[in-house]
Amino acid sequence: MLTPAQNERLVRVGPGTPMGNLLRRYWMPIAGVSEFDTTSTKPIRLMGEDLVLYKDLGGTYGLVQRQCPHRRADLSFGMVEAQGLRCSYHGWQFDHHGACIHQPFEDTAHPERQAKARVQLAAYPVQAKGGMLWAYMGPQPAPLLPDWEAFSWDNGFTQVVLSEVPCNWFQCQENSIDPVHFEWMHENWGNRQRTGELRFGATHLKLDFKEFEFGFTYHRVKQDTSENDQAWTVGRVCLWPNGFFLGEHFEWRVPIDDDNTLSITWKYTRVPREREPYAQTHIPTWWGPVKDEHGRWIDTHVMNQDFLAWVGQGRIADRSRENLSASDRGIVAMRRRFFEEMDTVAQGGEPKAILRDPERNVRVPLPMVYGDQITQSRTQAEILAHPTLKQFYTAYIFQAGQPAVVRDMASQALGIAMKEFDGVVIPRKA
Repeated sequence: MLTPAQNERLVRVGPGTPMGNLLRRYWMPIAGVSEFDTTSTKPIRLMGEDLVLYKDLGGTYGLVQRQCPHRRADLSFGMVEAQGLRCSYHGWQFDHHGACIHQPFEDTAHPERQAKARVQLAAYPVQAKGGMLWAYMGPQPAPLLPDWEAFSWDNGFTQVVLSEVPCNWFQCQENSIDPVHFEWMHENWGNRQRTGELRFGATHLKLDFKEFEFGFTYHRVKQDTSENDQAWTVGRVCLWPNGFFLGEHFEWRVPIDDDNTLSITWKYTRVPREREPYAQTHIPTWWGPVKDEHGRWIDTHVMNQDFLAWVGQGRIADRSRENLSASDRGIVAMRRRFFEEMDTVAQGGEPKAILRDPERNVRVPLPMVYGDQITQSRTQAEILAHPTLKQFYTAYIFQAGQPAVVRDMASQALGIAMKEFDGVVIPRKA
């Protein structure tokens, strides 16, 4: 267990906090590119800061403080221009660096005063990659936005899913290095909820956890696998500092503030051989609900079940009252690394997993279990005959609420009719 003071260091993310200072050294996914097909501004809260994300008429993205420095009007109601964002209250205009570039009355009546030169918004860099928009909120020079190899895979249908989860980000990220929860929550509990099955599935026999440059890997042997299985020899990736990589999808847990988390999923599905070559020109973004129309927590899909478990720990989990066991060795190692990296930043050092060499930051690979199932070309018949692959090609199993238009886009791309997930998870195997 941790002391209350140690727990506070892990969970507080506002400006000037140890964890806030650490997380601001990394690029964070914050939105989908396709969200700006139908809007030009989006209010957003990140790590305790109220901001506005926008795309101006010139195609440049900006992320600036939400309140205009003139009279504190809400810039999310502003007007985008060829360059930057204009406040709707008195017309002050700001570029993506936060500089005030136009004050209509002042520039007309008193141009000699150059009043706008004394006005500056808080502003953060934004980049697009993988159909997502990413923000960097730390000191300059900014590191490189990681070019993970998966973002370059071709012949695939990709979608981005967003959800707001009402709890602290760190209890979400601890899920990324907790293999045993999958056996119980997604297989045993989830399947009993759907089918009434009283028997338990294959249990874990052996676990290992290893650290590498970009995070940690967890390794497992279950009753129905062996040490020759890639689940043991390769392992799943707990991606530093706030991600999870499972091969065909990434998950990120981005702090909105101390009490809320933005969940972002990037999901790739290789199209069958009959549909190749396939070039996706538009990556859809959709919001996944966490509760149903009656206000009950949704428990049918994999990540909805995770949300339920995270929120059940309270807005901020009290780690001074927990009782850790042998299966939690990865969580202990991850917490220890976070404490060390917070200290490194406080001492002026460079934290873990920062990329600055452009030559190295090209299609950066990550360990991937059963990679052939994800990237290998297969026929529709081969896919539908494979019990594990079939569930990924006939339903979106990770979150509820996939819009019909996105399901139709996926069906058209894959040449396989997608349906609503029935809630029964088939464990992935070689």
